[in-house]
Amino acid sequence: FSWEVSCLRNDKSQPTLIPLTPQILNLSADFSTYTLYLKWNDSGSVFQHELDASWQIQILYKETMETINYDSKLTGKDSILFWNWTSDIPLECTSYYVKIRCYINELYFTGRKEWSEWSPVRTVPEKDTKPNSAMVFPQDKVVLVGSNVTFCCLYNEGKSVKFMNYGSESYPLLRLSKWSSAIKVQNVNASIPSGTNILCSLVPDDLEGTVLFVGYAPDTPQNLNCETRTFITITCSWNPGRPTALYTKRQTKYILFERISREKVTCKVDELNEKHHCDFPVHANQKIYNFTLGASNPLGQAESSLLIDVNQRVHLETPDKFTVSTNSSTNAHLSWYIPGNFIKIRLLCQIEISNSNSERQLNVSMAGAENSNYRARVDALHPYGTYTFRVRCSASEYFWRWSKWSEGKKLTTLEAPPARGPDIWRQRSPVGETLTVFWKPLLLSEANGIILSHEVSCYLRERMLKAYEVPVPLNSTEIKLGGNDCLISVTAKNRAGSSPPSKITSVDLPSDNVKTELAIATGNGIYISWHSDPNVTCGYTLKWCISSGSEPCSVDWEMFPSNAIDAVIKSALFQPGVRYNFSLYGCKHNGYQLLQNITGYMKELPPKVAPNFTVEETSSDSILVKWEDIPVEDCQGFLKGYILYFAKGEKGSSKTSFMEEGSPELTVKNITDLTKKSLRILDLQGKTSYRLDLRAYTVGGIGPSKDLYVVTKENSVGLIIAILIPVAVAVVLGVVTSILCYQKREWIKETFYPDIPNPENSKALQFQKNICEGNTALKTLEMNPCTPNSVEVVETRSTVLKIEDTEIISPVADSELPEDGSDPGTGSHVVVSYCPPIIDEEISSPPIDEPVGSSQVIYIDIQSMYQPQVNPEEEPEINFVTTAGYKPQMQLPINTMKMESHAPTEEDLDKTAGYRPQANTNVWKLDSPDSPVSIQSNNENGSFGSPCSINSRQFLIPPKDYEDSPTPNNTGWSFTHFFQNKPND
Repeated sequence: FSWEVSCLRNDKSQPTLIPLTPQILNLSADFSTYTLYLKWNDSGSVFQHELDASWQIQILYKETMETINYDSKLTGKDSILFWNWTSDIPLECTSYYVKIRCYINELYFTGRKEWSEWSPVRTVPEKDTKPNSAMVFPQDKVVLVGSNVTFCCLYNEGKSVKFMNYGSESYPLLRLSKWSSAIKVQNVNASIPSGTNILCSLVPDDLEGTVLFVGYAPDTPQNLNCETRTFITITCSWNPGRPTALYTKRQTKYILFERISREKVTCKVDELNEKHHCDFPVHANQKIYNFTLGASNPLGQAESSLLIDVNQRVHLETPDKFTVSTNSSTNAHLSWYIPGNFIKIRLLCQIEISNSNSERQLNVSMAGAENSNYRARVDALHPYGTYTFRVRCSASEYFWRWSKWSEGKKLTTLEAPPARGPDIWRQRSPVGETLTVFWKPLLLSEANGIILSHEVSCYLRERMLKAYEVPVPLNSTEIKLGGNDCLISVTAKNRAGSSPPSKITSVDLPSDNVKTELAIATGNGIYISWHSDPNVTCGYTLKWCISSGSEPCSVDWEMFPSNAIDAVIKSALFQPGVRYNFSLYGCKHNGYQLLQNITGYMKELPPKVAPNFTVEETSSDSILVKWEDIPVEDCQGFLKGYILYFAKGEKGSSKTSFMEEGSPELTVKNITDLTKKSLRILDLQGKTSYRLDLRAYTVGGIGPSKDLYVVTKENSVGLIIAILIPVAVAVVLGVVTSILCYQKREWIKETFYPDIPNPENSKALQFQKNICEGNTALKTLEMNPCTPNSVEVVETRSTVLKIEDTEIISPVADSELPEDGSDPGTGSHVVVSYCPPIIDEEISSPPIDEPVGSSQVIYIDIQSMYQPQVNPEEEPEINFVTTAGYKPQMQLPINTMKMESHAPTEEDLDKTAGYRPQANTNVWKLDSPDSPVSIQSNNENGSFGSPCSINSRQFLIPPKDYEDSPTPNNTGWSFTHFFQNKPND
């Protein structure tokens, strides 16, 4: 540096501090890391003391400029300063220009201080020219997962970029210069093993590209372990940790470095394996090894360390060439080979011996050898036993790990005589002359070989009477005793010899009062207990027999010591729900005695069938049910009782609804007394259908059901009561009604049964007797027997009278004419036939002085009374209802009359119904001019409306012929109909 001081001529001028222009010594680039390296001299020797200097570095690229500040100290001597800068895009993508200037910060300088001039511009070597051919940068770059990467495409002038893809995705273009464009990819993911392709398509037709590898830096090696297998090499193994996603030449490289010997080994590993291995040689005089395992790849590095004593890290190889041999029934010889030099240590080998029933290990310690065979002997094997052997080894003094097991080898030892005699039992025939001897086959572990036969002998006082050779598979034989008891001996034979004899006596001691007890099912066996007998000296024998279908019964037994009082009998032949019978024998000094019988089940099940039951008797309120015992083979357990369900139900009703819990109709009876075979069900309803369901049950559950339907008989007492009660009620009601009717008889008679007036006894002729007394002009009609004759009747109004729906007209009215010859249609005289009833009472002749026409009464021909012959056209209009004179009891419509001028109304019809008086009292006017008492009356028919004119003998009830005539149209009804046949008083 040098001082440049400018002195101004005016008074305001002052000195200025301006450093000299710095010179760049070197500008270099690392294209793989996108880094520029700058070197220059600070020229600090021009100053005598330290000064603070500031530097400004400008970098021009992408047609933009970036300025960086850098501070340093001037120490009074020349120093070379270094500075580097990393770009965010590949250095190949564009030209880079660098210049620098300086500023001195002198605190004691009071003048003005300024920046120096910029140094000459330096460029990145050989990159300040346009490309010769199209290329994409960076080339085969390796970056960390999650990085942001910029890719540029260089091309010649005259061309342009159509698009750029990262993988399968297209990105927007960034223009860097006139011959380069770029794309920027954010947060890149791990690439596939072959990397991710970047393509640049140029116009017109050109395609360039590159590959990007994205992965992770190596993880710290995990679970580093080093051990020796042969004392020739040390094998170190480790887990690489997280996969780096980088392969082939970019994959992680491992170097195993031993610090004590300063020796290192490059490890060759497969990146795809989960476990990596590396071998290091064992040095003759070195026991301690300090290993450092380094891992590195283009993105980073890691390491892990381990210190070991090789004698304590022995892990032998798997024993090889393993052989097994024997020449005995109880031992075997083993041999195997282990590679390696183990002269300095002892080995511990473990031999595994296994057969179908057991497995055990035998440890054997032996001296080490170099690449040698090792041998061992195994004793205490079982004769004629098949075994499987295998071996593994380790260091004896410092146990580290067992080697892997060798392959297994099988061996069968030689045979030996059977270890013991077979279990035997005997059974005397009912006659007692034949004894059947049974024995059980020996177990394979007891037979010590293949049993070929059994020898059965009979001894009497140590003298053999008989001997039998019974080949297998027979397990019984018969001996003829001939009435003598003997001692039975049975031995088993194989190729190696005979077993010790098993002996039993044929003597059976007498037994009295042998009881049968029940055993308890345990689910997998039968629990049996008994009372201890002090006389039993040689144990107890429990015998049973199992029958399987059509095959004969198979005898089985089990023996117990003299102090035993219970046992659980198990057998593979036992089946659930099958009853088994046991016999307990006690062995005494002079023979066997039957102590008790036991019956039981291995497991109790519900009964197989339902009990067979019937209804023996029924009544109106009870049912007697009887059932039979279930066969033993169908019980499948000990019966505990029966359950009887009964309820009202018809045949075909649902069984589910019948058995529904909580049903108010359902009744359940539990019968626990097994001696009962019948039950009477009481309190039932008569003539009702009941459903009965009977089931048996055991400890194992309730068996199937059988149901019956029964209808109870009709309740006769109830029926009688049901009949008597209504009858009694009817009688009581009748008596009460009769009493009431008797008390109210007058009212009832007047209301419902009024008397029909008798003209002869009518009081109408008796009231106001003074009217007729002394008046010769007023007479009542006197009825005397006579022969029919013609009577001339003078009628001034109508020749027709309405009587019970019949037109009344004389049959001779049309044929006979009055004496004066007048026309009947205009006159009022009618000639009818009259025949008064014959009576015994003699009627006095009328007074002579009485005029003939003074009393004019209408008489009707009795025979033609109900056969009207009238011409309706000649009939004058008459009000039949109000006509004076006699009225019938029923005023019914006249069917045979054609009344054109008068139609009866509903009110008129109502007036015709019911009882009517025989005389119209409304026209009884005693003082009227028409009345009989009126002397001045000129009315010739005045007697018709008088009370004295109703003493008539006219028929009120029609004859039989009329009853059969058609019914009148009038629907009116009256109580009088019920009394029409009542005789006159």
